[in-house]
Amino acid sequence: MSPPAATPVIAVTSGEPAGVGPELCLSLPRLLAQAKEAFRVVVLGDRELLAERARQTGIAARFRSWPECAASADSEAGTLDILHCPLAAPAQAGKPDPANASYVLALLDRALSGCASGEFAAIVTAPVHKGIINEAGIPFTGHTEYLAEKTGTHRVVMMLAGAAGQTPSPHYLRVALATTHLPLKEVAAAITAPLLEESLRIVHAELVRRFGIDAPRILVAGLNPHAGEGGYLGREEIDIIAPVLEKLRKEGINLIGPLPADTIFTPPVLSGGDCVFAMYHDQGLAALKYATFGHGINVTLGLPVIRTSVDHGTALELAGTGRADPGSLAEAVRQALFMVYKGR
Repeated sequence: MSPPAATPVIAVTSGEPAGVGPELCLSLPRLLAQAKEAFRVVVLGDRELLAERARQTGIAARFRSWPECAASADSEAGTLDILHCPLAAPAQAGKPDPANASYVLALLDRALSGCASGEFAAIVTAPVHKGIINEAGIPFTGHTEYLAEKTGTHRVVMMLAGAAGQTPSPHYLRVALATTHLPLKEVAAAITAPLLEESLRIVHAELVRRFGIDAPRILVAGLNPHAGEGGYLGREEIDIIAPVLEKLRKEGINLIGPLPADTIFTPPVLSGGDCVFAMYHDQGLAALKYATFGHGINVTLGLPVIRTSVDHGTALELAGTGRADPGSLAEAVRQALFMVYKGR
């Protein structure tokens, strides 16, 4: 990678205050110390919450205030730059409070505004608790949908990625989804030609733009067992999926499928593609998380900003114990930085 014109600043939202997000953020100075590329990290969260979690977990932490420190040295060993956003209510590790739902969303809004102004080059998100946000009376289905709405983006695609097994690994998996957080009974009706066309165009364009893959090969899963088995197990492949793939192939997009989902993740098939495109959440992510959990990441494709995230939830039972693994958050920051440099 060649260095960018200015040192990029990655905004990290600390997520659900009762979850593991705040303490995972405390591990970021180690990543800064190990990185070869020039960049800065700013954690968005309540400063006292982060200090309290550091005391609970025994993590040594020193803080600087952002943006006051913006003009100072790019980094200071062992120090975390904090953009203080006050909690709406006191937070206790492991015990989420709906009163803090507005705080969690305010972190995302501030990160977005920072990207819009050029203050931040990318957003990395620690996990939020969807149920608690909904308990507060705020309709919320996930980061992906929220960021799309806030940026006025008509269509985004959720993609998870990671190295299979221990890194370094020659098998780097990318799995994009046609549908995300839907009940299974609603998936078939949601698989429409416009959805597939738009989503596959986004995946192709982002693999080129954000990941530097000049001619990406996309493996497309069928919806039904055995990809419908010639119509005997469902006609979505014949009536919807295959015609869309043929149309996009004529535009020069390299699409392989529709392929049976029970074999698409086998090594011989994966070796022929750069990304798997699954029809629904668990079809794609069960296999990916089995192979990459703990160092996988989530990427939102199609946004006007770069956004990556961890591949796990709030882990309330681990909050405040110091046992939470920061590997996924560190990888999400690395991937965001990679995408920043690739896009320059």
